[in-house]
Amino acid sequence: MTRSIAVLSDTHGVLPTLDAVLAEPDVRAADVVVVTGDLAAGPQPTEVLDLLLGLSERVVLVRGNADRDLVTGARGGALPEGTPEIDRWAAAQLDTRHVELLAGLRHPVTLSLDGVGHVLFCHGTPRDDDEVVLVDTRPSRWAQVLADVPDTVRIVCCGHTHAPFVRLVGRRWVVNSGSVGMPYGTSGVPWVLLDDHGVSLRSTTVDVADVARAVVVGSTFPGVGEWVRDYVLEPPSDLDALTAFALRDGRSEGWDDPGV
Repeated sequence: MTRSIAVLSDTHGVLPTLDAVLAEPDVRAADVVVVTGDLAAGPQPTEVLDLLLGLSERVVLVRGNADRDLVTGARGGALPEGTPEIDRWAAAQLDTRHVELLAGLRHPVTLSLDGVGHVLFCHGTPRDDDEVVLVDTRPSRWAQVLADVPDTVRIVCCGHTHAPFVRLVGRRWVVNSGSVGMPYGTSGVPWVLLDDHGVSLRSTTVDVADVARAVVVGSTFPGVGEWVRDYVLEPPSDLDALTAFALRDGRSEGWDDPGV
């Protein structure tokens, strides 16, 4: 029986923040830990994958778009234009075991939670790991992306946009647990707990200076100092994220468009 599920997303190869969340009592006590994609594209890719693998049967890993890209890069394929340099570097760090792990990830994944019913876990949307939906995405767009989700699914958990939210869509909850490795718009490290009490947005307190130092010391990525500045010490805000992603959720104008 599954009584509680801890939901993490977008760990992006950042070991100290993942360590901090996994140390939370409610995460340690959860029956299952689900990570909804983009696991290793970041400064400590192999260390993060090894830590997640150490959770053994307790962990369920869902494929993200960056996971696909790392597999492509590790196997010598051409990566999409605009792929961050750190992703290209991370792909080169993976050994055969890591590549096979990422290549075998599923998307989406559905689990049953006692007292709730079926919960679907995806990265972008249930139909596409790179599709964008936001907290203010208009109802018609939500109807499209959830059209093939069975009525038995009562909660949809996604990631991809790095900013946490919970909202109702057509009588079911949609949850974005935010990003463990590159959180936007929050001073803590966001994650979600699902149990028979419902959906609970959580945040783990970290010292960002300590995280920055640990990443710089623990990574051989040549641009790690700049990366840490941009995503740990001076990360984008939630409004930055909404502005950046707005045109990718199908609206015709930017984020200040109500999208109705």
